[in-house]
Amino acid sequence: MPTPFSEAVSRQPLKMFSIATFVICMIVLVCDGMDAQLLGIVAPKVIEEFGVDRGTFGIAMSAALVGFGLGSWGGGWLGDKIGRRWSLALATVIFSLATVGASFSADVWQMAIWRIVGGLGFGSAYANAIALASEWLPERWRSVGVTTLSVGTPAGGLVIAAMAPALVDIYGWRGTFVVIGLATFAVVVLIVATLRDSPTFLMAQGKQAQAHDAARKVLPGEFELAPEQHHTDRDGASVGVFDRSNLRLNLGVGIAFASATTCAYGILNWTTTMLTAEAFTFEQASYAVSIAGLTSIAASIAAGLLVQHFGSRRVVATLSFALVLTMLALGLRVETLSGIPSAADRFQVVALIGLGGALFSGSIASFYAMMAHGYPPSCRSAGIGFGIFVGRIGAIAASGLGGWLLDLGQGSVVPFFAVLSFSAVLVSAAAFVVDRHVEPANHS
Repeated sequence: MPTPFSEAVSRQPLKMFSIATFVICMIVLVCDGMDAQLLGIVAPKVIEEFGVDRGTFGIAMSAALVGFGLGSWGGGWLGDKIGRRWSLALATVIFSLATVGASFSADVWQMAIWRIVGGLGFGSAYANAIALASEWLPERWRSVGVTTLSVGTPAGGLVIAAMAPALVDIYGWRGTFVVIGLATFAVVVLIVATLRDSPTFLMAQGKQAQAHDAARKVLPGEFELAPEQHHTDRDGASVGVFDRSNLRLNLGVGIAFASATTCAYGILNWTTTMLTAEAFTFEQASYAVSIAGLTSIAASIAAGLLVQHFGSRRVVATLSFALVLTMLALGLRVETLSGIPSAADRFQVVALIGLGGALFSGSIASFYAMMAHGYPPSCRSAGIGFGIFVGRIGAIAASGLGGWLLDLGQGSVVPFFAVLSFSAVLVSAAAFVVDRHVEPANHS
C-alpha cells in the first residue's frame, strides 16, 4: 500500500543519512551565524577606521536584518521551486562571498550594501536548512531537530566571538572577513556532494522516480510512496503559502513571531543602554546580555523536547504567559532601582533577563517546529521563510524604536516594558489562532 515518506521514515530507526543531513544543515547555520555576527564583534575597529559615530554605523549594523527578512521569504520561495538543496547551496555562496566583499568596504554605505546582500543569503539558508532537515527526520525527532537547528546561528555567534580577537590581531578586520568568508564558502562542497532533496518535496513536485531513488537512502526493501496529505487543493494544484487553508497558520505565526522578536531584540539590543543608565557598569550590563544568550540556546533545544511531548499549543501558551509575567517583573524591578545597585539587585535583574531570554527564544524555536509541521511540502520552505520575514519586522521595530521608548520615559522604563509586555501577550496567537499544531506524543 502506498505510504507518504514522512510516515514511512517515522517507522524506521534514525538512519545515518538523516543524521548527516541534520549535521550539515547545522554546520551551514553555524557558518551563517559566524558571518552574520562578525560585523558586530569587530564594529569598534571598523568604526574607528571609517571615522563615523555609532549612530551612523547603525545603518550598516541593521542592513543585514533587512536582507535577512527578504532573503528568508524569497529564498524559501526559491526552495519550493528548485529544491531546498540547490537553494541552500546558493544561499551559502551568497553570504560567504558577501562577507569577503565586505572586506573591501570604504565607508558605511558600501558596508551596508554588502550586508544587505549577505542578509539575503543568511535568511535563505535559514529557511531552507530547517525545511530540508525536517523532511528527512522521523516524526519523533522532527520537533527537537528543528528547534536545535534554530540555535545554529546564535551558536555561530559564540564561535566567532571566541575566534575574532585572535584573527583580528593576525589579519586585521578586513583580513578576518576574508578568512571567515572563504572558510564558510567551503561548506558549499558538503551541501552539493552530500545533501539531497527529500522524497516528500520531490513527490510534491510530481517527481516520483527521483523521490523513490532518494528514499532508498533511508528506507530498506521494496516500498511505494504516496504524496503527503494537504499538499494540493481540490483541483490538484499545489498549495501556496497564501492559500486559504494556511490562513490561520499564517496569521497566528505571523503575529506571534513578530511579537516574540520584538521582545527578543528589545532586550538583547537595549539592555546595556537601559542598565548603564541605572548605574550598572558596562561589564555588568554586558554580562546580563551574555546570560540571555546562553539561556536562549538551552531553551531553544529544550523547546523541541517539550513540543514533542506536550504538543505545540500547550507549550506556546505556557511560554507566552510566563513571558508576560517576566517582562512585567523585569520592568518593575528596573523601575524601582535607585542609586548604585546592590549585588542582590544585580542578581535579580540578571536572573529575570536570563529567564526572559529563555522564554522568548523557546517561543521562537517552537514556532519553527510548528511551521515545519504545519506548512505542506509544496510551500514549506516559503512558509518558514514567511514566518522569519514577519519576525524581522519585530526585530527591526525593536532595534529602531527601543531607544525612542526609553527616551519617552524620561528616566522611566515603563513605556519600554509596556510595549514588551503587550508583545508577550500577542505571542499567545501561535497557540490560539493557529489551527495546525504538533500534537502531544501520547495523542491518539
